[in-house]
Amino acid sequence: MTNKQVETKEFQTEIRQLLDIVINSLYTDRDIFLRELISNAADATEKLRYCKLTENEIIDPERPLEILIDTDEDAHTLTIADNGIGMTKEELIENLGTIAHSGSKEFIRQLAEVKKGSEGSPDLSLIGQFGVGFYSAFMVAEKVTLYTRSFRPESESWIWTSDGTGSYTLEKGDHENSGTRIVLSLKEDAYNYSKADNIQRIIKQYSSFVPFPIKVNGEKANTVEAIWTKNTSEISEQEYTDFYKYIANAYDEPTYKLHFSSDAPLSIKALLYVPGENYERLGLNRLERGVNLFCKKVLIQEKSEAIVPEWLRFVHGVIDSEELPLNISRETLQDNALVSKLNRVVTARFLKFLEEQAKDNYTKYNEFWNKFKHFLKEGAATDFTHKDALIKLLRYESNMTGEGELISLDAYVERMKEDQKAIYYISGSNREVIESGPYLEIFKDKGIEVLYTYEPIDDYILDNLHEYKDKKVVAAEQDSEDLPDLNVDEQRTLEEEIPQDEMNSVIEWFKETLGTRVTEVRISKRLVDSPAVVLSSYGTHSMQKMMQMMTKDQGSVPPGILELNSKHPVIKGINELHKAKDPFAAAAAEQVLENAQIAAGLIVDPRGMVNRLYNILERAVTQR
Repeated sequence: MTNKQVETKEFQTEIRQLLDIVINSLYTDRDIFLRELISNAADATEKLRYCKLTENEIIDPERPLEILIDTDEDAHTLTIADNGIGMTKEELIENLGTIAHSGSKEFIRQLAEVKKGSEGSPDLSLIGQFGVGFYSAFMVAEKVTLYTRSFRPESESWIWTSDGTGSYTLEKGDHENSGTRIVLSLKEDAYNYSKADNIQRIIKQYSSFVPFPIKVNGEKANTVEAIWTKNTSEISEQEYTDFYKYIANAYDEPTYKLHFSSDAPLSIKALLYVPGENYERLGLNRLERGVNLFCKKVLIQEKSEAIVPEWLRFVHGVIDSEELPLNISRETLQDNALVSKLNRVVTARFLKFLEEQAKDNYTKYNEFWNKFKHFLKEGAATDFTHKDALIKLLRYESNMTGEGELISLDAYVERMKEDQKAIYYISGSNREVIESGPYLEIFKDKGIEVLYTYEPIDDYILDNLHEYKDKKVVAAEQDSEDLPDLNVDEQRTLEEEIPQDEMNSVIEWFKETLGTRVTEVRISKRLVDSPAVVLSSYGTHSMQKMMQMMTKDQGSVPPGILELNSKHPVIKGINELHKAKDPFAAAAAEQVLENAQIAAGLIVDPRGMVNRLYNILERAVTQR
């Protein structure tokens, strides 16, 4: 038998540098090598499929296009084969032995700088100019043997072999069909890559949607279709649901799905899902982001933190863009400006979708809101880019709705009174607490709608909104010129009130008695049935309560404005005690203030109040 002629060639200097960097520092996860080799095989197969359409006379049209992977645990080898376009001898030397492309030496220099430990990531913009992913095989292989033959007529078969150090060998082979077969002789610490179940796991993670069958030891490993690349008319609801369960590893049915493609301003194909349940609200761990980022159906980032904002972590799905600027390892995104633009485009499209759903199906959107409102509120409070779109999605109960009936700010504005000055809201732990307090009295009296907020984040959002559709946004418990007041003709007769001079005197006395616990005492023009109310000079009472809870002295109530109802029997009684110089008047005044603070939801130190209440009770029962 004639010995085959074997040529030994030295790697170009830059290739040796590149191999060292790839093997030792470029990739953060060894599993990536299989994604790279499968992607290369898919590229070669795709090129053959294209040539089948244009060069039918030289390609067997019946030839199956597939990627075959074989594992051998005894020999500790892994083989990846495709029947794509293959390579000639010249292409082998150019693609795997040299870097012949302009600017590549500077590229290698930048990679070397990264390896030396420089902070940050340089502008590695040459990805795709050569098949660097092939060299990732040397992370796990002590020797790589590549068998290939070009699809061109009269092409010869070649065998390329290297241990990834300084040289490689070339010799003629006996490959009959076009394509490439790569045999990895695994390193001792990489023997697990000769196990079929491990290979199938990696394929499922990174290469599930490669557009050609991937067979591991004859069994197809990529069984799920990349349906986001298809037209919506070609996909059944069951296929959508099955795909959701696959990518989200879920058992529930999705609440919403959004499938869209866009060519401008960026080329995007996306399929996003809202789950059936929000497990974060049920007390489970904080959700991880659930959108996976693909480039040409190959996974680039699982649970990408770059492509959707943190508050959208409840969404599952895939985003595929051929415009992604990847660095050489394809593990990190490179052009921050373009990635940010992609983030904005996808997020804006999803919020527009939710707005459409809210208009189309009120009941279903309310069900979604009750489960996922926490995330949208988080976005409205933190995401200034999408704040306007998020504000439109917020929903609230009000004094004009039934319990559980929700309205948007748009709906509120549409049914405002013509002379209404502002959008009003009021905070409280629940509906019953709000409606039993004094702050709604004037609004009920004048038939003005007030939104109910039950969480501090609601108050934070509305307080920072300032205005909406040219209407100010005002908290009902704040001291504001925009609050409604009783008109003179709506008030009870003046004979029922404390005379003005006496009221001025009692107000001054209240100020002296309460001291720094109030910033101001005045006659109220907004109370109907309650004796007094405390107004906040800044923020809402719920925000003040939160500040109280953050301090150690929770009984220290921030001073506020005390308004007195000059028509109420309690205030009239205190006035009589004051005129009689009865020391009991001071105890009554203090109790009026603390009752008003409790009605505001503020935390009052109960110790002094309890003793005072006993004194008031004692006086009440002994004077009967």
